[in-house]
Amino acid sequence: MINFEYLENNKEKLKMDYYSATPFPHLVIENLCPIEKAEKLYNQIPELVNKSRDYMFAGNKFEKSNYQVLGDLFVELQNDLRSERMNTFLSFLTNKETFVDPKNHGGGLHQGKGNSFLDMHLDFNYHPLNNNLWREMNLLYYLNKDWKPEFKGQLKLQDLRTDESCELDINFNTLVIQQCADYTLHGYDYTNFPEGRYRTSIATYAYTKHKNKLYKSRTTDWIPSKANDGKVKRILGRNLHKIIKLKTFLFGSGTARN
Repeated sequence: MINFEYLENNKEKLKMDYYSATPFPHLVIENLCPIEKAEKLYNQIPELVNKSRDYMFAGNKFEKSNYQVLGDLFVELQNDLRSERMNTFLSFLTNKETFVDPKNHGGGLHQGKGNSFLDMHLDFNYHPLNNNLWREMNLLYYLNKDWKPEFKGQLKLQDLRTDESCELDINFNTLVIQQCADYTLHGYDYTNFPEGRYRTSIATYAYTKHKNKLYKSRTTDWIPSKANDGKVKRILGRNLHKIIKLKTFLFGSGTARN
């Protein structure tokens, strides 16, 4: 399904594009899959019913982690995303051995309904089930057919070091590969999709292995907007990782299996 020939034949240019992007390394790959298969995939996506457990930091956002059960095309896409060809391409980009999490912990099919949003945040850095696996990249595949800028929901990237930011369009059949680090914020503002249309993406995460743990583990660190959110939410966002760490210690990982 994924057009690996394009990735492999243009890997030098794509690597240059990745590292020259601002505010931090990222890559936008349009027409990731043959259009016929992408359209069939889009037409088979149901309205999701499992609401995101990001609670107050994400609005009207729904998820399905085991999206491969939706049909053969979803299985094919998932297999391609975690294939050796994809791992080889990502390793070329990063100059280190990089691989997609075969179990896609925390990832899956994401669907933002009317007025959905996702506050700016830093993702967890070490894999919750293996603290020697460092989260190197997010792979975000967008399936927003006939998307227009006025529908909003653009992917926002912001560098915590410089406060520099950008917005990326979320066009149909487009993959965004985004560096993950202690300064790589991302999220999206309130959407304005027409009735019956959703902000749709499939999230996958890539890792590198640290023989020795180099940094302190961090769960998702939320950075709510000062303009749109109250003081309590901003304080909670900055300290939510401590609450989640305690909850995980007491009850285990809470990643949804839906």
